[in-house]
Amino acid sequence: MADIDVVVTGAGGFIGGHLTRALVAEGRSVRAVDRKPLHEWHQVHEGAENVVGDVSLRDTCAEVLEGGADEVYHLAADMGGMGFIENNKAACMLSVLSSTHMLLAARGAGVGRYFYSSSACVYAANKQTDADVLPLREEDAYPAMPEDGYGWEKLFSERMARHFREDYGLATRTARYHNVYGPYGTWTGGREKAPAAACRKVARAVLTGGNEVEIWGDGEQTRSFTYIDDCVEGTLHLTRGEYTDPLNIGSDRLVSINQLYAIVEQIAGVRLRHRHVPGPLGVRGRNSDNTQIRKELGWTPETSLAQGLEATYRWVYDQVKAQLDGRPVTC
Repeated sequence: MADIDVVVTGAGGFIGGHLTRALVAEGRSVRAVDRKPLHEWHQVHEGAENVVGDVSLRDTCAEVLEGGADEVYHLAADMGGMGFIENNKAACMLSVLSSTHMLLAARGAGVGRYFYSSSACVYAANKQTDADVLPLREEDAYPAMPEDGYGWEKLFSERMARHFREDYGLATRTARYHNVYGPYGTWTGGREKAPAAACRKVARAVLTGGNEVEIWGDGEQTRSFTYIDDCVEGTLHLTRGEYTDPLNIGSDRLVSINQLYAIVEQIAGVRLRHRHVPGPLGVRGRNSDNTQIRKELGWTPETSLAQGLEATYRWVYDQVKAQLDGRPVTC
């Protein structure tokens, strides 16, 4: 393969597609890698070298890093919203193969900077039992009690990235993402997260004349949600900075799921009845403490939830309308 500036794994996914767009816009030569066929990628950028390959395989990792790279952004993982990770723990944990093999390949290729995308799911469950939760500081990941399956894989891979830095000199950086959402994300099919699900349900009600939406649980469980543009900007700041320990990349505005739906309904100009049904809920509350990232990077997310949901709802609305009309949609 030709020499390249940047490699992005999971580039056919939501965050990877937006990150690839930003790197191409910088004028970087980007190798975008994902195991899905190209027609299933959320975004395909002509300015990138788009490669279909499975980075859970060690040989593939060596191939995509042949010739080295200034930066590697490892986003590839088997994941989704709460409905997916609650019912696919083994599949989520098997992402350790791509995490391991990419680190080995990056070490062998002499990569300049290596970014690993972790998750707020690494945080100890006993610190997330109340809806009015205290914001999670980076040190709250220990003593370890992460989300079963997905969270354990993320926490282990964080440690592995740390030890590759300490033992082999690979310049690793790690972000703990908090509920990233926005256009060109998964919005249907079972892997979508709460903001996309809310946008889809409200849009479908609007388009079909419905008057209610289903919400898992009582809707009083709380989260903070991070707009995709902030996620990408924070990722680039972190990767190119000198701070080496994991950092939260997330909004620190805490809202309940009921409040999330209310904001989407306000954007759509409707008021719907909420029907609360059983479903996977995860922890009772989770929020990001941004003290450390503000101190180390001089940066925090800026997009308000209303602004981000406005853009997300408009995009999801178009997808739902296309689906109802029998036209092609984005994954």
